[in-house]
Amino acid sequence: MPENWGEPERFLKLPEVCRRVGLGKTMIYAMVKDGRFPKPYKLSPFMSRWSKREIVARIADVKDGFEGRQRYVGEGECIP
Repeated sequence: MPENWGEPERFLKLPEVCRRVGLGKTMIYAMVKDGRFPKPYKLSPFMSRWSKREIVARIADVKDGFEGRQRYVGEGECIP
């Protein structure tokens, strides 16, 4: 059971999602279309929001994918 299970659900607007994940809106919508990013919830015909829990989980998944890998800084330099 997630540790924040008792907290009420919070929904995020697109600018906050962009800020948290470091991607632009075009890239986010392209990833949603490809199934690589959580879909927004349609709260009304003109209002879409993302689940904060799903965004936090997505960030954790991406970070987990980098653990133990070398990151390339540029010109052949690696950070272990």
